[in-house]
Formats: sequence, C-alpha cells, structure tokens
Amino acid sequence: MSVNTLRRAVLGLFALAPIGGLVACGYRLRGMVDLSFKVIAITGSPSPPLRADLQTAILTGTDAKVAINPKDADLILDIISDINGREILAYNSNGQVSAYRLNIRVGFRAYDVAGADVVPEAEIYMTRDMDFSVSTVLATDVQMQQFLSLMRRDLAVQILRRVAASARAPQAKSF
Repeated sequence: MSVNTLRRAVLGLFALAPIGGLVACGYRLRGMVDLSFKVIAITGSPSPPLRADLQTAILTGTDAKVAINPKDADLILDIISDINGREILAYNSNGQVSAYRLNIRVGFRAYDVAGADVVPEAEIYMTRDMDFSVSTVLATDVQMQQFLSLMRRDLAVQILRRVAASARAPQAKSF
C-alpha cells in the first residue's frame, strides 16, 4: 500500500467518524415524510403557488402520488384558507418604514375517503421579519417574494408532517 492510499484511508475514517456517531444516536436528516396514504388529492382554495408547493412536497418528500380527482385519492387535503399579509414592524427616525413582518396563515383539514377526519380543521401560521429600505425598493420586493416562497414551502412540509403525525396517533373513541 502506498503512502497516498494509506493517507486517504485515514482521512476517510476521520471524515466519517462524526457521521457514524450521529447515525448511532438515531439522528437523521429531515427528508421523507412517512405517510400511510398512497394517493392524495388537494381540494379547497389554495393559491396557485401553495398548490404547487404542496404537490412538490408530496411528490418529492413522500411515497404518495397526487390525484386530480378526489374520488381517486386515499386522503383529501382540503385547504380552507390561504392568507398572505404583511404588517409594518418598525419606523426609522424619519418616519419611514424600516421593517415589515410577513405572515402566512393556512387553514386546512384532511380526511380519508370515508369522510373520517385524519386532521380536523387546523391552522398553521408562520411569520418572518424583514428589513426594508426606501432606497432599495425593487431589491426588497424580490427579497419579500423569496421569503414568501420559502415560507410556503416550509408550510407545505409542515402540513404533511401534521397529517403523518395525526395518522399515526391513536384515534380517540367516542361513546
């Protein structure tokens, strides 16, 4: 064995040691959402960007497919409301806006083909604070759209995680 091969092997061991420790303790990266449903339909009134983010999250983050027709689905994800907003957070000494708070509120419910609630009507709310400068309005507008896009993607994954957690949880029996 040459010195270079031995050096590479030792460096490889040092590089993999921290990852091995993380795997041993049960750590895993956020990735797949483990859903027991194989076909999901999105109904209700989501905005087109939220619908696209939900479809992307389902197709890339789960083993499920997206159905066009709710009759073909195992789970119906009904988006009840999708509200984006911004509010003034701060003013500068000249009385001009210097910060905004962006918020998105999504109301939803999920139920199976029999009509039984998997997730009863629920709401997820997300905020993000953003600095604002009058001198860079166009750049700030682009930044705001990027923040909203990232927030919608995160909300889509949170909705799927909530559905997965509720589907796994034991259902309370009513008498």
